[in-house]
Amino acid sequence: MLILCGPLQRELSRKAKGSKNRAKARIKVARQHARVADRRRDFHHKASTQIIRDHQAVYVEDLAISGLGRTRLAKSVHDAGWSAFVGMLEYKALKHGRTFAKVDRAFPSSQVCSACGFRDGPKPLHVREWACGECGTMHDRDHNAARNVLFEGRRIVAAGQAETLNACGAPVRRAHLPAQRSEAGSHRKGQTTQAGNPGL
Repeated sequence: MLILCGPLQRELSRKAKGSKNRAKARIKVARQHARVADRRRDFHHKASTQIIRDHQAVYVEDLAISGLGRTRLAKSVHDAGWSAFVGMLEYKALKHGRTFAKVDRAFPSSQVCSACGFRDGPKPLHVREWACGECGTMHDRDHNAARNVLFEGRRIVAAGQAETLNACGAPVRRAHLPAQRSEAGSHRKGQTTQAGNPGL
């Protein structure tokens, strides 16, 4: 959305400092930024409402936005307004009785095979597709990471419910989680997808 402000911003930079024309250009830029913010907020509200309406549970990754803001993705990250969007999802989930959980940013969502649980290891950002070194499943990076966030979110919620039951004196059965191996699989360089978080 910030691209909408580009022409006006360039026009402002060409005006002489202290001039009336520069003051007028500054007002135009401010108004355009306000319009962009309104459009972003409107999109967030509509998208978050639909997600909460259509799903009983929502799990998101607790991304380090400040860290991503220092990468080449900085403009895209800030323009997306991820933190504000997650905040809307969270309060709407609470309001409508939906399950909501954040997955820790340290969780290796892009390193684990969502089919078998094999931990393949870190991958550079240009690797958009990869094959699991254990089961051979081909993965789209973003789709695989999203599935892992879903599974981890469910585990977090289940663990929280178990702790609540245990505190009330009810018996708790702990689920067995298979150990993750750390050997590396094969990586394939593919096209960058638009879905998901490109920083995963």
